[in-house]
Amino acid sequence: MSTQFTTVQRWWRKTFSAPTTDETTTLYKAWRNRFLWQRLRLWLWLVLICLLSFTLRDIYGFFSPFQELEKLPQLLRTERLVINIAMVLNILICFALHKTKLGRDHPDLLFLGSSWSISLASQLFATIRGFALPDTVGWSLLFLSQAVLMPVCWILHLLSQASVLIYYFGINTALGLKTPIPQHPEIYNVTFILYIFWFCAICDIGVYLYDRLQRSEFYARQELESAYQKLKVAEAKYRSIFENAVEGIFQSSPDGRYITANPALARIYGYSLAEEVTANFTDIEHQLYIDPNRRAEFVRLMEKYGSVSEFESQIYRRDGSIVWISEKAYAVHNEQGKLLYYEGLIEDITQRKQTEEELRVFFHAVSHDLRNPVLGTLMVLKNLLSRPEENISISRSILERMIQSSDRQLNLINSLMEAHVNEVQGVILQRQPIQLLTVIEAAIADLEPLLAQNQAKLINLVSADLPLVNADPTQLWRVFSNLIVNALKHNPPELVLTINATRKDDKIYCTVSDNGVGISQKQSDRLFDLYFRGASIGNSVSLGLGLYLCKQIINAHGGEIGVNSALHVGATFWFTLPIS
Repeated sequence: MSTQFTTVQRWWRKTFSAPTTDETTTLYKAWRNRFLWQRLRLWLWLVLICLLSFTLRDIYGFFSPFQELEKLPQLLRTERLVINIAMVLNILICFALHKTKLGRDHPDLLFLGSSWSISLASQLFATIRGFALPDTVGWSLLFLSQAVLMPVCWILHLLSQASVLIYYFGINTALGLKTPIPQHPEIYNVTFILYIFWFCAICDIGVYLYDRLQRSEFYARQELESAYQKLKVAEAKYRSIFENAVEGIFQSSPDGRYITANPALARIYGYSLAEEVTANFTDIEHQLYIDPNRRAEFVRLMEKYGSVSEFESQIYRRDGSIVWISEKAYAVHNEQGKLLYYEGLIEDITQRKQTEEELRVFFHAVSHDLRNPVLGTLMVLKNLLSRPEENISISRSILERMIQSSDRQLNLINSLMEAHVNEVQGVILQRQPIQLLTVIEAAIADLEPLLAQNQAKLINLVSADLPLVNADPTQLWRVFSNLIVNALKHNPPELVLTINATRKDDKIYCTVSDNGVGISQKQSDRLFDLYFRGASIGNSVSLGLGLYLCKQIINAHGGEIGVNSALHVGATFWFTLPIS
């Protein structure tokens, strides 16, 4: 029994308990007020038309009385027309108030006022005339129309009903008034009370349940709208990630078509728009990969493992150029396990591959350039050690070769260390105002033996009238020395070198030109890269650091460096130095 009582109690609280503060939010109240205000206009029109119809009936009754009204007392038939006209005037006043700010802001007050103007108007008039008016039909139409057209805020409906019934039973009882109906002069009877009670109760319960349903639907719509807004925000966030990602993002079908692609993937492939990727790539296997077997390998790995990582391949870009890409992807299946598409990321690793190639060349250079002098020195030492005598005499020429070999090793190691320091810390300059001609003459003087050995001719056109530059003389000496040595190293004997420097605006423009074999455009583009070694007619011992260090030094001074050359027409290395 207690369990059943608890169940009934829980149902009663759930159905008829007042809404909590959390439920009756300001947002819902605002919506309910707008709903009530809009429905009030419709209700007022309906009431006005209804009253006019009864008024016309009463007017017609003066000239041709209805048989159905003959049983009513003459007093009630006479006064009904006046009551109806009064109620029509009240409704017109409510129409006027409905359009005001008061009516829009407080539709609940307008609801009660319009309701009382109809229900209490007839009661007041009857009280003044000295009788009680049990307007069962009028109350039924009033309460029913309100419950049907304005089914919100059941408290308002209860107040509207209770005030009329309290007035009817309270005032009429206090004044001792009777109804004008001879057969039923009392103001109430059991049937009348039961009818009015259950009619009002049914209307109020219906309004309450409908209001509760509306509130639930409203909150559901709000939650749905909130979820939709959150979804839009999340979609915008992930769309931003998709659109602005550095890596290419894609979805591709099992038959080799791109379903979706982001702008980064389009840029990697050489297109302007992502839509061009999905439109143009209908056969990834033959359109994208240089090796068509890569797509088959991609599919094989997907089928075996369900995903791939660091899948590196060479591909064709739109302009026909070749780049390296790395793919990271996984297979997407539906609930039944059917493969839908592949989804993943693509990264352009061309620069990394070039760096790896440069490192490979570097390690080759280290192994070659450092190994050869060490082997030469080691062979000399072993030959000396193989002699039987205890005291071994060494000729001056052997010692000179060993010193030269050690010097080469030391120079190579120093160049490596300097390149590393410059990469990490940058070039450190000791600036001072210097005359450029003095630095150039010092570099030429130091290289006189090397120039003579290569039978080279050097022409110095630099003028002593050039303005001073604020620079590091030692570092500039290294630049001129490296450029001269580089020209001698990569050209045949009897080379003609020309050094010049002129003023251009606020800079000094320096050049080191030769009439040698020249440099191809492909080599010129990478000539100043780290560890790059151009083709040479001789077997030079170097790591390709000289021109790279020149670029570091000139950039540290705030200048620029480059080369103008072509095959068989010589080369001109140039650089600029700010005057101030």
